[in-house]
This record gives sequence, C-alpha cells and structure tokens, in this order.
Amino acid sequence: MLSGRILYAVHNGTYVIKFAGDVRVPLCASLEGFLDRMFGDSSLAAVLIDLTETVAIDSTALGLIAKIAVELRGRLDKKPVILSTNADVNRILNSMGFDRVFLILERAPAPDASLDELPFNEPSQQELTRHVIEAHRVLMGLNDKNKATFRDLVDALECEQKAQG
Repeated sequence: MLSGRILYAVHNGTYVIKFAGDVRVPLCASLEGFLDRMFGDSSLAAVLIDLTETVAIDSTALGLIAKIAVELRGRLDKKPVILSTNADVNRILNSMGFDRVFLILERAPAPDASLDELPFNEPSQQELTRHVIEAHRVLMGLNDKNKATFRDLVDALECEQKAQG
C-alpha cells in the first residue's frame, strides 16, 4: 500500500502539485504522465509545488520535480515555486541545488484550492527503471555534485536495462 499521494489543481494556467506523505518511485509513473500533459498545455503559465505535507521524498520524485524547473525555464523563462515548511525536506532541496532553479518559500499559506488526486498506475519494472534513470539524469544536470552522486546509479541501471532489453 502506498503511503504517499500526489494531488493537483489547475486554475488559469497555474498548476498546483501537492506531494503528501512518503513520496517514492512507484508514484512517479503517474506523475510523469501528468507532467507530459501539463507540458503539452499551451495555457501553462506557472507551477506551484506544495511540499508542506511531504514526510519523505526520494530522488526519483525529486528528479521529476527538477524536470518541471528545466521545462518552465525553457518555455517561459521563469522559476516554479516550491512551498516547503519541513526543515529536512528543505535541506534536501538545497543540497540538490533546487534553490538555484526554484523559488523556495519556507513560510507561506498553503494554496486554498480544491485538489484532485492523481490516479495510481502500477508501472512495470522496465517503466520504473526508465523513470528512475530519466529523473536522475535531470538531477545530474543541475550541478556537478549531483552528477558525481548519481553517476554510478545511472550507469548501473542503464547496464541492467540493456541486459533486460
């Protein structure tokens, strides 16, 4: 059973994505599908990521969040906003270099929006591996520290993927 959830709302081109609980790789297939639809929305104007109810988040989910910053910078030349009041989560965000590509707010009211939950899609092992590799490649692109941290993981997963291929 999953202990994390991803919720969302869209209003006038502003996307609110809320991560609640323990957000891990199994949720990433659903998130990636949602991000593909979001990036395809011609009215996309801004993104707010709400981590106020996030207890823990793994590096794959962080990689997909980083993908939002990369895409928004390329499309709109603006930074998405992260709202996070958890000191441990904030420490992780800063250590990954998110403070350079996001506007991180540590104290602000949570958005007062009605949020829908992303449906959970059970990914195959191959899909999970692909999501993990892609997410970590995005993280590696943020800075040299991340590149060094995740290089061995990505190399190992790519070898595994080729062997299964």
